[in-house]
Amino acid sequence: MTAVSPALDLILIEGLRLETVIGIHVSELHVPQPLVIDVVAGLPRARACDTDQIADTIDYGMLRERLLRLAAEHRIQLLEAFAEAICDITIGEFGAAWVRVKVVKPQKFPDLAAVGVQIEREAAPRAGTATPHGATPVLSLIGAGMVPERR
Repeated sequence: MTAVSPALDLILIEGLRLETVIGIHVSELHVPQPLVIDVVAGLPRARACDTDQIADTIDYGMLRERLLRLAAEHRIQLLEAFAEAICDITIGEFGAAWVRVKVVKPQKFPDLAAVGVQIEREAAPRAGTATPHGATPVLSLIGAGMVPERR
């Protein structure tokens, strides 16, 4: 499992319970079933620590609403793809630098507490911006012994 950088501020959504149609078995294709979702989203030192303004961090209330909308509108079958969609939303729409998403079906089997998936993703570095190690992408390539081609 990937270690979280100590430089990240973490925004949490734990135990979001919702119902949606998801699965690959005939019994799952038409009847909503419960899911429980955990999201941990990282921001490099959220400006909100200094400004005390919600606009300078991830508004977990807005993220919650967006996840509820995803559950109502998606056409995804696998939990892996559903978790990936949550990562894409959290990074792409809410500006997270890193995200960990856990999605479980708590009632899939009567003899198990839950089955599910957990994935982690990082935002792609923007051109010319520093990587987590502090170097720009070009300097990282040179440091790894690779010299990018001229265009």
